[in-house]
Amino acid sequence: MDRPDPAVRVLRALVAASPALDPGIETVVCIPCFRRPEYLRRTLQSLAVQRTSRRFAIVMVENDASRSESVPVAAEYLTSGKFSGLCVIEPRQGNCYAINAAFETALQMFPLATSFLMIDDDEIASLDWLEQRVGTAGATGADIVGGPVFPEFDVERKRGLRRHPAFAPAYDASGPVPVIYRCGNCLIRRAVFDRLGMPAFDLRFNFLGGGDTDFFYRCRRLGLRFHWAAEAAISETVPQSRTSLKWLAIRGLRIGAINYHVQRKATFWLRAKLTAKLLAALPLSLGYAVHAVFTEREWTIAMHPITVAIGSVLAAFGLEPQPYKASKIVS
Repeated sequence: MDRPDPAVRVLRALVAASPALDPGIETVVCIPCFRRPEYLRRTLQSLAVQRTSRRFAIVMVENDASRSESVPVAAEYLTSGKFSGLCVIEPRQGNCYAINAAFETALQMFPLATSFLMIDDDEIASLDWLEQRVGTAGATGADIVGGPVFPEFDVERKRGLRRHPAFAPAYDASGPVPVIYRCGNCLIRRAVFDRLGMPAFDLRFNFLGGGDTDFFYRCRRLGLRFHWAAEAAISETVPQSRTSLKWLAIRGLRIGAINYHVQRKATFWLRAKLTAKLLAALPLSLGYAVHAVFTEREWTIAMHPITVAIGSVLAAFGLEPQPYKASKIVS
């Protein structure tokens, strides 16, 4: 994997801010942004109409320094006073750079904040999302709270893909869970960042993706507590480009590569177990695929375990997709 140097310090430019920033705000919503200004507008509008009495701030990170298409939308909402918050540009391109910039900026600019939520710039929060997310954290004492992201497809006939592992939520019911896998709908307590240190997301996952999976597995190894709030839902706009056979195949390869890199960080015995799993993965995946053909009746779902297994094997030999490079991103 490419290993960006975390020691390099790059100045992040402040490009938009609300008329006043209240450092006493306790809840901050972080949004990494990249080339989806119209989707970002919908995301911000869903936050503007949240049913909550809690004061919260927004931190947006534009990760396309050359085009900066998200900045005018961010400035519109911030300067109008709809939100307290700010938007900065992270000039180093990549998934982990953007998310780390969001969390680091939020931690610094809002020193009394205790809850940091994240939503992607192609997602729409349900009306009670923030209230339910923060309320669940307070009621359960969980360190990290996750929730479902439901896909909304541009093409009607693609709705069968809602059950595809690339889109289906990890859990169905609310309650304590062993771990969550993605940060597109999560709440993280400030103490979690204190425990894990910075940068929060390992930069080795910068172009592959999966920095969130790695982060949450590291949290799990420290004994931090996870909770799932099924009612605190988000919907995600899925363009047609992300329903193609090619995209789904690459997604499976990417998940396999992420699984490999996350698990190989563990102890010697777990690494030995990983090697054994790799040897067994391909033949086992064929059995899973046959089963999925009969249970799901969707061959792209049946294909998924095979592509994941192949992705893990290829990653062991240093071969993996890098979908978060700017040149490979299709909005």
